[in-house]
Amino acid sequence: MDELKLIFASNLIRLRTAAGMTQAELGEQLNYSDKSISKWERGEAIPDAAVLKRMSEIFGVTVDYLLNEHDAWQPGPEPAACDRSHHAIILVALMGIVTLADLLCHYPRRYMDFSKPYSIAEAPCDTECVVKAEVFAKPGGRILPGGRRMERVTAGDDVSGLEITWFNNPYAAQKLEIGQEYYFQGIVTGGMLRRQMVNPLVRTAEQVQAAPFEAVYPQTEGLSSSAIAKCVRQLLPHAELLPDPLPEEMRRKYRLPSKAEAVRAIHRPATEEEAFAARRRLIYEELLVLQLGIGRMKNRGSAATGAPMQPTDPEPFWASLPFSPTGAQRRAVDEILADMAGEHSMNRLLQGDVGSGKTLVAAAAIWACIRAGYQAALLAPTEILAAQHAEGLNRMLAPFGMRVALLTGGMKAAAKRTTLAAIRGDEADLIVGTHAILSEGVEFARLGLAVIDEQHRFGVRQRGMLAEKAVNPHLLVMSATPIPRTLGLLLYGDLDISILDELPPGRTPVKTRCITGKKRRDLYHFLDQEIDKGRQVYLVCPAIEDTPDGGLNAVKTYYEDIAKALLPDRRVGLMHGKLKPKEKAAVMEDFKAGRLDALVSTTVIEVGVDVPNASVMVIENAERYGLSALHQLRGRVGRGAAESWCFLVSDNTGEAVQKRLKFLCSTTDGFAVAQYDLETRGPGDFFGSRQHGLPTLQIADLMNDTRTLHAAQSEALAMLAEDPLLQAPEHALLAAQVQQMFDKAGPMN
Repeated sequence: MDELKLIFASNLIRLRTAAGMTQAELGEQLNYSDKSISKWERGEAIPDAAVLKRMSEIFGVTVDYLLNEHDAWQPGPEPAACDRSHHAIILVALMGIVTLADLLCHYPRRYMDFSKPYSIAEAPCDTECVVKAEVFAKPGGRILPGGRRMERVTAGDDVSGLEITWFNNPYAAQKLEIGQEYYFQGIVTGGMLRRQMVNPLVRTAEQVQAAPFEAVYPQTEGLSSSAIAKCVRQLLPHAELLPDPLPEEMRRKYRLPSKAEAVRAIHRPATEEEAFAARRRLIYEELLVLQLGIGRMKNRGSAATGAPMQPTDPEPFWASLPFSPTGAQRRAVDEILADMAGEHSMNRLLQGDVGSGKTLVAAAAIWACIRAGYQAALLAPTEILAAQHAEGLNRMLAPFGMRVALLTGGMKAAAKRTTLAAIRGDEADLIVGTHAILSEGVEFARLGLAVIDEQHRFGVRQRGMLAEKAVNPHLLVMSATPIPRTLGLLLYGDLDISILDELPPGRTPVKTRCITGKKRRDLYHFLDQEIDKGRQVYLVCPAIEDTPDGGLNAVKTYYEDIAKALLPDRRVGLMHGKLKPKEKAAVMEDFKAGRLDALVSTTVIEVGVDVPNASVMVIENAERYGLSALHQLRGRVGRGAAESWCFLVSDNTGEAVQKRLKFLCSTTDGFAVAQYDLETRGPGDFFGSRQHGLPTLQIADLMNDTRTLHAAQSEALAMLAEDPLLQAPEHALLAAQVQQMFDKAGPMN
């Protein structure tokens, strides 16, 4: 892996410099600090697969290209040649599999049941399945244009025939005997009279009897499930070497098999009951480790604060405002100020729907912090959002003589030096910025409170880096991603939670409607009328480039062929994630200033500036998004006094899709939307490290494994009550599991 890190470092340096990007600019596009970029370029670490994929898109190369040596510097779409073993090592590493234990714990996501094969006629079309058939004939192979060899076998049962084809695999057909029955695993195509299967896996009756279930594994491009299965089978005899973190007493209490028994059974179950028992054991272990990790994070965060404060009455701040705060805002501020007056450093999540007024709550906390004699910092995900926060907070804090400074990666060197000196010399009370705040050289005189906006764009990693700028400062993270409270306690179990569950008065609910592409011209006529009234509109597309199947409206194509064509006399802008940060900021500033009537964009506008004049949001291919994502996008409009609209454009007539979209049309409650999304789609990326730094669950499902979750929670609470940091010898294996799980998501704060 060390060699791979150095190869990647060299490639990254060359690609970044060739693109004319600074480390800070690349970090902003990846949602990482320039310190992380620097670490990668020094060959000290390598990012995970998701980051590598995003990086390959930014630079226009493949992931393979990033991870292989090159004699000449010629970036291109084709990966450099490498031997198959090295390629496999890379792919396995990208999947997070580094050790043999990791491979044994790479669990199947489902099984192919060979004990219940389909007849040929009843086999579902275009779906992977198992078909039982007798081999009738082997017509022989032939060489195709281009040099590929094709082998054909004719099989069938009492009712139907099946034509089986293999490419470049003559052995597959040779080993079959005419007149024998086999089990074929693959995808059936064709009509009822002529059914086909290409490159199936084949098993005999004896093999099926010995192992009726074939495990199907999570895979990556270039490394198939069957290849992973072969590797796992070779290791299964050594499963006993896996340490078992669960105490024997706990296993007896919940009637759980040992770790080795569970691992063998989940990979090669003899019965459905055996697979269920194995999954139950491993799910319990995963949820227990997760809960222990969250609890330990909370215990670590309960250190004595380095910024002790006296209880503060927020009324002077409320009195300075030209409006009255909501009851929810007052309640949240009271909770925050009580935390800040405590002996331990605050670790609190402020969660609220779009437009619920989280920034005002943060402003009150910042005001109290500065009044107590400390500095505060606010971290925003983009430069344009940081500038907006700095402007708004300055208006609220300046009447109290409080000084606000802005620090971003795009600042000129002279301005940055001046700002850094002001921060170091205690001449700036509030520092608002991007990842630049996390950089080396940013030294606070007396940091007392760190605020992180749009928490779903940062993780535990960034929270920890900001907290390291002082001795246990108070921490407030804000999220506009509505999450049901029960799940929120899991996601942010290391944080106390304040919820803003009411909107400020005067906020007009956004009217949401579902339409098909056939109504697009009528829609654009409506948009034209809105622009005539002086309003502005968003047009969101889910893809930058056209897809092979043509199922997505690529933003560039949409901009040229639809938006500009149907709004010929209007000023239409284009924004997407492949633009450089300065280019995105310029487009967004033009839209905010009213120099654009319409903005065609990808979802990069989800976190953006407030444009009160924007009254219409159009989302193309709406079925491609989760409801929570659609709700976030909808929240970009309705910020002014004018009537606002959101149009969900979809030609997908599927019952499930229409039901989801109609639900969004029926409510503006983000928490209700999130609950419905969770129930219908599952937790999904709620647990991805890119969102909040907690681990991705490998086998457990929070929606379906609630009973196991509650059992794990109660055991974790009892264990941590006796051993808060899992330092007792009997908890050593569990502590190691916790460390391993959370290391994959980033350091714990």
